[in-house]
Amino acid sequence: MRWRCATVIMKGVLLEKNEEGLKRHLKVRHIRLMALGSTIGVGLFLGSATAIQIAGPSILLAYFLAGMVAFVVLRTLGEMAVHEPVTGSFATYANTYVNPLAGYMVGWGYWTYWVVVAIAEVTAVGIYMGIWFPDTPQWIWALSSIILMGLINLIAVKVFGEFEFWFALIKIMAIVLMIALGCSVIFFGFTNDWVPMGLSNLWQHGGFFPNGFSGFLLSLHMVLFAYVGIEMIGLSAGEAQNPKQTIPMAIDSLIWRILIFYLGALMVILAIFPWNEVGQQGSPFVAMFERIGLREAAGIINFVVITAALSACNAGVFSGGRLLYALSANGYASKSFVTLSRTGVPHRAVIGTVCVPMVGVVLNYFVPEKAFHYMMAAVTFVGLMVWISILYTHFRFRASLSKDQLAQLSYRAPWWPYSSWFALAFIALVIVLMSFHEDARMALIVGPILLTIYLILYFVLGINKKHVLQLGEQK
Repeated sequence: MRWRCATVIMKGVLLEKNEEGLKRHLKVRHIRLMALGSTIGVGLFLGSATAIQIAGPSILLAYFLAGMVAFVVLRTLGEMAVHEPVTGSFATYANTYVNPLAGYMVGWGYWTYWVVVAIAEVTAVGIYMGIWFPDTPQWIWALSSIILMGLINLIAVKVFGEFEFWFALIKIMAIVLMIALGCSVIFFGFTNDWVPMGLSNLWQHGGFFPNGFSGFLLSLHMVLFAYVGIEMIGLSAGEAQNPKQTIPMAIDSLIWRILIFYLGALMVILAIFPWNEVGQQGSPFVAMFERIGLREAAGIINFVVITAALSACNAGVFSGGRLLYALSANGYASKSFVTLSRTGVPHRAVIGTVCVPMVGVVLNYFVPEKAFHYMMAAVTFVGLMVWISILYTHFRFRASLSKDQLAQLSYRAPWWPYSSWFALAFIALVIVLMSFHEDARMALIVGPILLTIYLILYFVLGINKKHVLQLGEQK
């Protein structure tokens, strides 16, 4: 009973802060492209070739199944977000419906995830800006990028939403253009002497499963990681205009858009190029544009990749700032981070989030390269743990409601609880399969170590005792 009483009190505090301070200025178009932009990143434009080499054309099935799991996770999160549209989202729900330790672990784990992603993305900006400006030190571009994204997030949430909208729109336009031109080659023979290429490359060259079913299975972890980040749509609920309508509209449209962009883009590439030739000459997107006669394809994709990296960094600063704000409100971080600016932005939490990537950008050039890869491995594991926590928290959320409250839910997770059990089983399978892949195996070592460190700090620093004392004062 102590846990339950405590979490309900903290939930009330957080809702009160949200209603009085944070501004609900995010529109449907902002939220739709925020989550879309955080998911469609550099990996699709540059890293998709690796997954294709492992699975061949069956990568399309892998993306479809992983997309269904992402849809289930989003709908369970959406059900809670519509019922309680609070800042902190799944970290706050874990704090409320599981226990404070769960909220602490999810909040700090996911904050770390976005901080490391931000470091990786701004590092990518520095690398790709170097293609155009080889004489400028790489660290200058990286540091400038994180400072710029921080300033955007400090002005107002509406400004962040506008920048993220246009960042994501550039990526989407590039993908749509590629799909449209690719379809003209496949079905009408454009740039192929008007002889349609058809779809035969999807089953020729070894069949749909050229590397066997094992190749398909080994690609699942790479594919599922591509969707991690989509859950940030829940973090926008506390600042969304009319969240009871905005969040369902954004979620329901988001999943089919992602499936179209991922599946559509990859299907076009695999139909035009034999799967075993994809990636041999760099980005498959560059090869696709060059195939249809665009000589400046490399420059176009370089611009899109830089935009994609800035978009992911922008989303990371937003997510990290809101999580740090929620952690502060729940007593798991310094109380100073709960302070809001006159425009309703948790400015201290945003600055605190930005400072870590700024330091990380500098350190990234002095520490061994493997050290940074270890951190990336850790946060990819954390990303999957967040999905598991969302699904589990939703079970506890449902159990806390009366029959009348369940009947009044306006936005429901479909096919529950079977859909949630399917998603949990799929994620568990992916975690097991990671142990068979050399590059992914490290995540199973470093990820749990990171979470163990947070767990130790929870007790060593007396956060659990401070939390109970804070609740007593509020009573």
